[in-house]
Amino acid sequence: MEPLVEVLNVAGVRGTVAATVHAGDPWGLRLFRISAAAFHAVTAGTAWLRMPGQAAVRLMPGDVVLLPRGSEHGLAGDPDGPLGPFDHAASKRALAAGGRLDVGPRPVRTTILCASYRHDPAISTPLFTLLPEVVHMPAGSPGLGLLPDTVRLLSAELTERGVAGATVLDRLVDVLLIQLLRAWLRTEPTTPSASWLRALNDPTIAAVLTAMHSDPARAWTLTSLADHVAVSRATLARRFPALVGETPAAYLTRWRMDLAARRLRDTDDPIDSIARAVGYTSEYAFSRAFSRDRSLPPGRYRARSREGPVGGPPSAQVASAPASLPPA
Repeated sequence: MEPLVEVLNVAGVRGTVAATVHAGDPWGLRLFRISAAAFHAVTAGTAWLRMPGQAAVRLMPGDVVLLPRGSEHGLAGDPDGPLGPFDHAASKRALAAGGRLDVGPRPVRTTILCASYRHDPAISTPLFTLLPEVVHMPAGSPGLGLLPDTVRLLSAELTERGVAGATVLDRLVDVLLIQLLRAWLRTEPTTPSASWLRALNDPTIAAVLTAMHSDPARAWTLTSLADHVAVSRATLARRFPALVGETPAAYLTRWRMDLAARRLRDTDDPIDSIARAVGYTSEYAFSRAFSRDRSLPPGRYRARSREGPVGGPPSAQVASAPASLPPA
């Protein structure tokens, strides 16, 4: 499976429509920081995106904005007018009643679809933290692909909602995220730092990531990965860390631990079967690796995760990989 799709699935990234803002001038909303990624699509009219300490950005019809870390921001009809707090209770009532949240006087001049993307805190493979604080994709920009078509489909669904309308909207928002990430990768080939997301622009390293995601239990070595993508071992040892920011061994181990953590929490599968599924030939070796990565042995992690949320590794360091794939 493609790494991006696999990470979205394992991390449980799901979009939820919050409300559709219908605004008439003058209007302004302050949206406080949230623990999810915030998303806005302007379906009619114009608006200003206002971030603390930054110049306001004008949003036009068809523009989409993702705030990957849920940063505090404002949406308004002008670049410097007052902002009122976003009423989340009113938003929930509006969504239950059809999704419309009216702001400001009539007539309505601007409509904005507001959504959020939540993810599983137990998964340590980063996604949203790899993106800039604001991802703005203006309508008409080159490389947008099908993104504008999906925005138009969202707008049409909001106008004429049928049976299971909320479910359709949420699914469209999920599709929109993938299309937005595709467009961002096409238009921003050089991200500020190395990451697996940036590496998807490199066909060779993307093929290596796909191989590890498709068969995480395989006893991958640097040599077997190099052979799989038809490059030399030395080339892979140099290019992978340069683009991904860590060795194949470190990346594979972190991914295996994410898969194991999810199965420990969500299933009653025996620990030895989970160990084999993520590439360990013995439960002891797996338990040692998992304990290094999550600071808890697998059994205790399973019990704790069912009592309440358990996050990823306590530090940014990644546990070493099993012996089948020595660090490059």
